[in-house]
Amino acid sequence: MDIRTLKNFLTLADNLHFGRTSAACHISPSALSRNIKQLEGELGVILFKRDNRSVVLTEQGYKFQQYAREAVSHWVQIRNQLSDDSDSLHGEIRLYCSVTAVYSLLFDLLNRFRHDFSGIEIKLHTGDPEHAISRVIAEKEDISIAAHPRSLPRGLAFKPITVSPLVFIGPAEQSDLEVPVVPPESSAHWAKVPMILAEGGIARNRIDSWFRNIDVKPWIYAQVAGNEAIVSMVSLGLGIGIVPAIVLEHSPMCDRIQILDVQPTLDPYNIGLFALKKNLKNPLVNAFWSLVTNQ
Repeated sequence: MDIRTLKNFLTLADNLHFGRTSAACHISPSALSRNIKQLEGELGVILFKRDNRSVVLTEQGYKFQQYAREAVSHWVQIRNQLSDDSDSLHGEIRLYCSVTAVYSLLFDLLNRFRHDFSGIEIKLHTGDPEHAISRVIAEKEDISIAAHPRSLPRGLAFKPITVSPLVFIGPAEQSDLEVPVVPPESSAHWAKVPMILAEGGIARNRIDSWFRNIDVKPWIYAQVAGNEAIVSMVSLGLGIGIVPAIVLEHSPMCDRIQILDVQPTLDPYNIGLFALKKNLKNPLVNAFWSLVTNQ
């Protein structure tokens, strides 16, 4: 058993797909399969149930996944602690954020990170920001970028980067009489407006609370994953949506969208880095964490 084999196992445990894992690990599917079989032989247990259609972790596989993560993390820590020169840091960290965060926040951070820590490789995963915190807690990622929730889960660290208003958006031009281009004047009018909302997460919780406060059951035209999808649907004139303002700044649809002056306003997004406190002892994770100065 070696660190490379453990890394291959962890990548397969995350992807649950031999083809994608072999590409990510830069080995052939047959070599990956041999590595996993050899690992299972050394442990004397089956780690994955696999057939031609699916790959799933066994109960023993889930237990070994926790060990493998800790073993790889400890190996990286000791390897880098033996050197007192930050330029010699080597290894990889896993980072998760939305596509919007890549454009608006990550570009500058990655430029500085590559200059200061050229030996550290970043594995970047993008997706719905709703999953950013849970992926860090599950240790699928080392760091994520997302909005601060109402309460921070135990054991999680947060470092703020920026604040973005959470805004109501509508189409720039009216194409449907049911979708206004100005804010509805009353609660009765709001009840008749088609809304395009996130399936869950912070924004959905805040808009649900907003509607409760004005005693309205909203007409939800669509529930979607991802702020970019909300912007696209609003630009087509399908309804009114709610997104962080930072999303609009980098959206190709910004000229077809307008921000509506709705009162009362929603609480803004406090956007920043998330990581497990215990993982900040990892010099690689701490190197990226240190890029953001304390606010």
